[in-house]
Parts: sequence; C-alpha cells; structure tokens
Amino acid sequence: MTGNDSLHFRILEDIARDLSGDVNFPTCLDAAILVRNTLKDPFANLEHVVQAIGVEPLISSKLLRLANSVVHNPSGKRISDVSTAIGRLGFDIVRTTSLAVAMDQMLKSRNLAAYDRIARETWDHSVQVAAIARVLARHLGRVQPDEAMMAGLVHNIGVYYLLYRAAEHPEYRNNEPAMIELLAGWHESIGESLLHILGVPPSITEAVHDQSRLRNIETPCTVSDILYFSIMLAGSDLAWQANTGPAAESSAHEANLARYADLLLEAEDDIADLRATLAA
Repeated sequence: MTGNDSLHFRILEDIARDLSGDVNFPTCLDAAILVRNTLKDPFANLEHVVQAIGVEPLISSKLLRLANSVVHNPSGKRISDVSTAIGRLGFDIVRTTSLAVAMDQMLKSRNLAAYDRIARETWDHSVQVAAIARVLARHLGRVQPDEAMMAGLVHNIGVYYLLYRAAEHPEYRNNEPAMIELLAGWHESIGESLLHILGVPPSITEAVHDQSRLRNIETPCTVSDILYFSIMLAGSDLAWQANTGPAAESSAHEANLARYADLLLEAEDDIADLRATLAA
C-alpha cells in the first residue's frame, strides 16, 4: 500500500468504466487497427485497403509523402493517389505507417503535454524494441517480422493511455512520483485490455500481457518470447520501468548482448527506417 492508493483507485475506477463502454482514445488508433485487419483479410482488395486508409486522412497524406520521397521515388515522377502510393510502398510500410501515425497523434495530444518527456522516451524505446523484434523475427524465421514489430510498437500502449487519462486529473499533473507509480503498476493490464478491445491478434495481446514475466529463453520462438527478448536487448532507463533483477539476470543480459551483437547492429538500420517513417 502507498499514499497514492486512493488516488490510483479513483482513476482506475474511471478507466474501468471507460473500457467497458466507448474507449476515450484518439480515432487514429482505430484507423490503424482497421488498416491492419483489412490487410490481413485474404478477400480484401486494393480498393478495400484504400477505403480503410481513408478513415484517417493523416495516414493517406503520410503515405503520399513517403511514396514521393527520394528513397521510394528516385525518378521524381509525382504520385498523387493513394492506390499508386500503396503499390509503390507495399503493405508492410502501409501497416507500419498507419500505426506510426496513431502513436504520433497520441504523443501530440494536449493531454500528454505535462508529461511529454516520459511519453517521448517511452515512444523512442518502443521504436527500438520494435526494430529489434523485427530483425530478430527475420533472423530466426519462426514469427512473421511484421507481427513481431507491431508487438514492439504497441507493447507500451497502456503507458500512453494512462498518461492521456491521468492528465485529466489535476492531482497527477504536478505529481511525477504518483504518475510513475501508476504507470509501473498498471500499464501492462490496461494495455492488454485496450488491445483486446481494438481487435489486435491474440498473439500480440498475450505478448503484451507477458512482457515482464521472467523467463529463461534460449531461442525465442513465439511473439511473446521475441517481445520479451527484444525488451531485454534494448535495455532501458525509463523512470517507470524499474530494473530490480538479480545479479544472475544481469549476467544473462550481458551474455545475450554479446551473443546478438551483430543483430543489434543490423537493428540500427531498422530503427532508422522506422524513425524515417515517423518523420516523413
């Protein structure tokens, strides 16, 4: 029990009501999930994908900017319609871009202004974990890289939601210790609930649920394993993510860093690619 328990109880009670009804969250996240689910539908055609993307104009505009960038359009012939942009970029970039737009919109929410540093550091960490997860999945060949990457991008979605909601409560605005305590204790369960509501594949939801469960992984072979391993490889000094593991765990971490040193170097290119997608 802590001195902030009654404060946490009030906001968690509000959130429980919220999650049992209409989730108070940016619509761009719904759009990102709609895009992903449409792309997974074996009967969906390009017209269906364009319609899904059209739900959130920011996704369309970012895809057009990407398709007209030097990297993807070296000829310089301008692309002005989303269908052609999708054909140029491919579905993997469409998935990543739609989710990146959603996360970026969350970060820019006025509700998160009071804790912009925590939100930005958390997002930077998520991008790093996502890139490592994608490279690790590609390296091992047991999990789809896109699925592993998405798990990395959304594994801290509960942090953003709690920041978003806690900022509505004056008691949290100038009380960083209480905010950090709230994030550390509840972000995983809140994130899992959100992903359930948003229709994210069970493998990713389960990975988010299990992300902090200690385990001895020799070779990651599930989305959950890869997410856990990627978080470990990424390292972190996030204020709400206390590192209290025993010395043996620290030694294992160092051994894994050495074992996957080449993979981490490869992931640097993926991190740069993800950041470019966000900034495009």
